[in-house]
Amino acid sequence: MGLAALPEFCAAGQFGSEVKKAELTLSGNNYLLTAEFAYQLSDHAKEALKNGVPLFWTLQVKIWRQRDFFGDVTIIDRSIRYRIQYHALLNMYRVRNEITGQVENVSTLSSALEMISILHDFPVFNKNVLLPDIAYRAGVRVIFDREALPLPLRPIAYLSSQWYLSSDWYLWSLTK
Repeated sequence: MGLAALPEFCAAGQFGSEVKKAELTLSGNNYLLTAEFAYQLSDHAKEALKNGVPLFWTLQVKIWRQRDFFGDVTIIDRSIRYRIQYHALLNMYRVRNEITGQVENVSTLSSALEMISILHDFPVFNKNVLLPDIAYRAGVRVIFDREALPLPLRPIAYLSSQWYLSSDWYLWSLTK
């Protein structure tokens, strides 16, 4: 299976995560992130979810100070972690923000994914972190946590392209 499955995934783009748009806005002394994400689960991921396996995603935002030599320096690294789990007895999907502990129950998978698809006014950093006349880069991505899968499922998740559900970085320039 191995490498032959990867080009097929890249070409097909049938499943995975994508950052549709993201922006940082200054509100008072804080920069707030508003972002929109899209999720398309593979059949294997949907089947695991229906069998009670929780799936975890982390929404990560980073700010880098750009440097000509020695590489960029990460100055901010914030994240939100979500868990989606199906409860067969209730016939409901449970979405949990692992940072705040907030839990929501919804009746469909599309509703559960929609709940983690939009992020409004997430505080990222104080404006005093940015120095004037310095180039910065901001980035947002979605990370699917294969390590959180049950142990017997992990080898399959690393070998099968159907479990590559993370996004690429969505990058933009940022100035004070």
